[in-house]
Amino acid sequence: MVDLSVIILTHNESLHIERCIKSLQQVTDKIFIVDSYSTDNTVQIATSLGATVVQNPWVSYAFQYNFGIQNNPFQTAWMMRMDADEYLTPELASELNRELMATSADITGLYVKRRVFFMNQWISRGGYYPIWLLRLWRRDIGICEELWMDEHIKLSSGSTAQLQHDIVDHNLNNLTWWTQKHNNYAIREVIDLLNIKYNFDSKPTVTPNFWGNQEQRTRYLKIKYASMPLFTRPFVYFVYRYFFKFGFLDGKKGLIWHFLQGFWYRFLVDAKIYEVYQRAGKDKDSIIEHFRTEYGKDLANPNRSVRVR
Repeated sequence: MVDLSVIILTHNESLHIERCIKSLQQVTDKIFIVDSYSTDNTVQIATSLGATVVQNPWVSYAFQYNFGIQNNPFQTAWMMRMDADEYLTPELASELNRELMATSADITGLYVKRRVFFMNQWISRGGYYPIWLLRLWRRDIGICEELWMDEHIKLSSGSTAQLQHDIVDHNLNNLTWWTQKHNNYAIREVIDLLNIKYNFDSKPTVTPNFWGNQEQRTRYLKIKYASMPLFTRPFVYFVYRYFFKFGFLDGKKGLIWHFLQGFWYRFLVDAKIYEVYQRAGKDKDSIIEHFRTEYGKDLANPNRSVRVR
């Protein structure tokens, strides 16, 4: 076992949590779960497998991960972020066992590749592989940036390196669940895109840089995307992914994935932004008040919920 603890967020993840924990047990037995009051048997499964579980009310991903970082009961040299529907490949587990504790002291963060499965198929094209994610960092060096969407781990010092093998993102829920989840994601995406224009909360983020690391490049491209006209950008993005990045080679399931995730979801976000402008106008304070009363979200403080009247 390497000197590593893993933080996992859960809410009704009984379908995935056993698979996730068992893959991690190839590397560590120090698994810390922050559960937002699951109503299924997620907690029972996790505790039966030896994980330490605490429950904390849900506010946002960033808030919940930072709660996990600050309250991690394991004083390990390294920490790792995992989603409940992800798991380690055996190759990555072997690499961590072999390499992690031999990593030089100046390296404070490690990137892994994420392999996304959809309808039990690996989505390997359309720009979806490899996606490099900073998932391991030295204790007291990393914190989750406070964004509404696409939040990343920010390091306070040191440099990073890349591991050679993958984590797998393989959600086993059905397509109805997936579309409902992305409908909920769309509100967070709306806030994140509007925040680029209006700067609601003045929170520090990774520095946008096309030539930088994965997070910097993603943030740079998102800012460019936010500047494009509503309802035009979903078409441009889908064509880029499906044709220029060869998403069509992913077959029929790939078509469903790239169309829903690369076009339908982005079009839904634009429709929700259009609705915000129709209802609240384009004044910053009016938009803040609209989200406070309509969705119970305080745009100036992502880590605070507001009761909807």
